[in-house]
Amino acid sequence: MDTSRQLPTHGDGLLDMRELARTLLESMVNELMDAQADMLCEDGANARNGYRERGLATPVGDITLRIPKLRAGTYFPEGIIERCSRADRAVAAAVAESWANGVSTRKMERIAREMGMERLSRDQVSAMCRSLDAEVGELASRDLGGIEVPYLFLDATYVKCRRDGRVRSTAVVTAIGVGSDGVRRMLGIAAIDTETYAGWLGFLRGLRERGLDGVRLVVSDAHAGLVRAVSECLPGAGWQRCVVHLERDVCSLLPSKRHRAMAAKAMQAVFRESDPATVRSAYRAAIDAVGALSAAAGALLEDAEADALAYLDYPAEHRRRIRTNNVQERMNREIKRRSRVVQVFPSPESMLRLVGAVCAEQDEDWSSRRYISPESMLRLAEPAGPEPVESEASRRRGLMIVETAMELAGTGRRAA
Repeated sequence: MDTSRQLPTHGDGLLDMRELARTLLESMVNELMDAQADMLCEDGANARNGYRERGLATPVGDITLRIPKLRAGTYFPEGIIERCSRADRAVAAAVAESWANGVSTRKMERIAREMGMERLSRDQVSAMCRSLDAEVGELASRDLGGIEVPYLFLDATYVKCRRDGRVRSTAVVTAIGVGSDGVRRMLGIAAIDTETYAGWLGFLRGLRERGLDGVRLVVSDAHAGLVRAVSECLPGAGWQRCVVHLERDVCSLLPSKRHRAMAAKAMQAVFRESDPATVRSAYRAAIDAVGALSAAAGALLEDAEADALAYLDYPAEHRRRIRTNNVQERMNREIKRRSRVVQVFPSPESMLRLVGAVCAEQDEDWSSRRYISPESMLRLAEPAGPEPVESEASRRRGLMIVETAMELAGTGRRAA
């Protein structure tokens, strides 16, 4: 066989040594990654699930890496290529876009220099954006029909971006789910004008159309539009009012710093308890105690009882995870931290690019560990038992828990 026909050549027929080196390097690196991924799948512990492509600039030219994907967890070729944060690339793209559009500030220019913007060409920025948009688009549109999602966490955060020539605050809504395998997943992201019923309804319908199923409990704050959309789009699912948000709402109705501290400590003491009967007794004691400080605060706490204590109807191993929306709060903090660098995004597309990049990185990190054990997730299929009956002992204990917490808060002392 005449192998010379398979070798890259110049127009004059001479061997193209640079192209040959580039082709050999690309082939060698891809074969090495295949071998490493195969080792992770030995003994049936895991399985291959296609590839994701990534470009890499080398001294002999650009090569295309075919990084193997796994069904469980993730593979990254440590030692072969360096990790490059999606979010950092998204920040760089947004800064470059701002600079190009003449809307940068002195701080933006300094950030641009620190990130090497002076060395980035327009073509490089465009390629960076196309790569990120493809990754974010895959996350935002992927099929959700492969696994049931018993627990769904919903929230919104606000980011400033330029729209129609004006700087506007835009709601970025996200959905995080815990599947029946106990793994957290980023299920959806979207930008809406304001956090309204219509906005949330459209977002949830989009999740349902992509295959979201099996939701038993939704955890969120008490935004009226969100709660209404959940009841309409996810019939049969319970709703857990985040107890941290409830605490903030109650304290906002109290007139003094001392009273706010007393109410907060009382509620925190209630939710630290693990026995359902004690929690219910202590909650009702807190209603009376907080009501004595403010009738409006006591009424809010009383009206929220069923929704604030919904988590008690689920397996004991899950309650600490599902009584708050902390998983969303942490995600929102990371989005804010990244977006603070840019301050005002030059377009809605650049804003979603960054938010999506942050979410994609977090989703990849979650895929390698369990949030809730899969064994305890099986208990969701068991019929719920009767609500624990409060006894005189649980009432006395609940009253003591609340009175002690408020007394310590009122005097400024700490619990022993």
